[in-house]
Amino acid sequence: MNILFITPEMLPYAKTGGLADVCGSLPWTLVQLGLQVRSIMPLYKAIDRQRFKMKLIIKDLAVSLGGETIKANIFSHEPFPEHLVYFVECERFFARSELYTTKEGDYPDNDLRFIFFQRVSLEFFKRIGLKPDIIHCHDWQTALVPVYLKTLYRNDPFYSRTRSILTIHNLAYQGLFPKEHFPLTGLDWSEYNIEGLEFWGKVNFLKGGIIYSHALTTVSPHYAQEIQTPEFGCGLDGVLKKRQKDLYGIINGLDYHYWNPKTDRELKARYSVKSIWKKRINKSALQQEQGLEEDPEIFLIGMITRLADQKGLDITLKALKGLMEEKIQLVILGTGDERYHRLFQELSKKYPGKIGINLKFDAPLSKRIYAGSDAFLMPSRYEPCGLGQLISLRYGTVPIVRATGGLIDTVSDFDPATGKGNGIVFREYSSQALLKAVERALYFYSQKRLWRNLVKTGMREDFSWTNSARHYLTLYQKYLKVEEVHSKSIVNSQ
Repeated sequence: MNILFITPEMLPYAKTGGLADVCGSLPWTLVQLGLQVRSIMPLYKAIDRQRFKMKLIIKDLAVSLGGETIKANIFSHEPFPEHLVYFVECERFFARSELYTTKEGDYPDNDLRFIFFQRVSLEFFKRIGLKPDIIHCHDWQTALVPVYLKTLYRNDPFYSRTRSILTIHNLAYQGLFPKEHFPLTGLDWSEYNIEGLEFWGKVNFLKGGIIYSHALTTVSPHYAQEIQTPEFGCGLDGVLKKRQKDLYGIINGLDYHYWNPKTDRELKARYSVKSIWKKRINKSALQQEQGLEEDPEIFLIGMITRLADQKGLDITLKALKGLMEEKIQLVILGTGDERYHRLFQELSKKYPGKIGINLKFDAPLSKRIYAGSDAFLMPSRYEPCGLGQLISLRYGTVPIVRATGGLIDTVSDFDPATGKGNGIVFREYSSQALLKAVERALYFYSQKRLWRNLVKTGMREDFSWTNSARHYLTLYQKYLKVEEVHSKSIVNSQ
């Protein structure tokens, strides 16, 4: 079975969020299951082509957009055996400092950039003669591929048996552009209507993918249900309800080779569930690094997050005064809205020795926070899947989460009477509920044996990619067989 991943980002090349983690890890697991996987993504300026020893495959592959011919070069790299990744080089579109946006806002030509990327990708695979059984698309930047397969390539024998699957990593990002830009897609105006790509007078790339893909997935079962409601549907709940029989929630996995406290070279002391006491060494090192009071008895909470309303920063700030009255320290790592940058910088000055603020992206520091913290806070307003809670469980750091999306699918509330549960869960989206959840965690932390058992329960969980990849494999097989049966019925009726 030939699988093509078409994605705007992927580890270890370029990342803005969890999408890159998924597209960097899932292909490796699928290859272990016997599939042939190829991936394609833009060649951004930040990608070090010398480090990855990229090879030029095709030069000057031309695509016509809006009456203009634009050319691309295609490079390749093999991150691990049996998985080739292809890169679309176009200096005009991808030789920029950021992937999609700057502090001033989104790039104004994002629609043209990713229309070009998708059109070039489809033409490239025709050029090299690699017929994908499944094209697995990710988010709005690749959501026009299912549309193209059923319109521009409808009568092309090369793609006649290809099925498309679209994964929605975060429904809030939809790819909305002015109606006047619609001709850039190359689609007929008949596709611009309420049953097509039109959305409140704009063009909606993600809506097109939802309508035209053979199957849809989201990154957790609970989120798949949430996005069919007005509260979380971001205006597309009605469209998603119409596709509910083809909509699946598959929880994201975690790369257990990369996220492994037993082998992690970034840690002061490596450890496993059998040597959990070594977490204290990492805690002490983190307290020193962050300028916090060095005390093993202080309850240290970590947060690694995008600084945005979605992540529950508003209720966290409201709860902060109450938190600081307890024997608690807080370490935050992340970037995002300038408003939160300013607020957290002010708070670090207000509570010296109690709050460590790191307004940056720092992968090694993130590992030290996961290993050195006692608990990990994720009070999200909504969370499609979340990787932070999975990593914290892996590192023996108890997650404190709000019951939404993938958080409720992976974290179960701890019951001290039965010993069941792997974290602390609160439901109401409020600072009071957050504060009470932290206070519960603080009480359990004071009961050393109880806390140690809770930590070990979390470390024994298995959220590796193997189970999730098998779900994807089953889905691929299902939609290929559905098409095979459909094709046979057509032949028999002729």
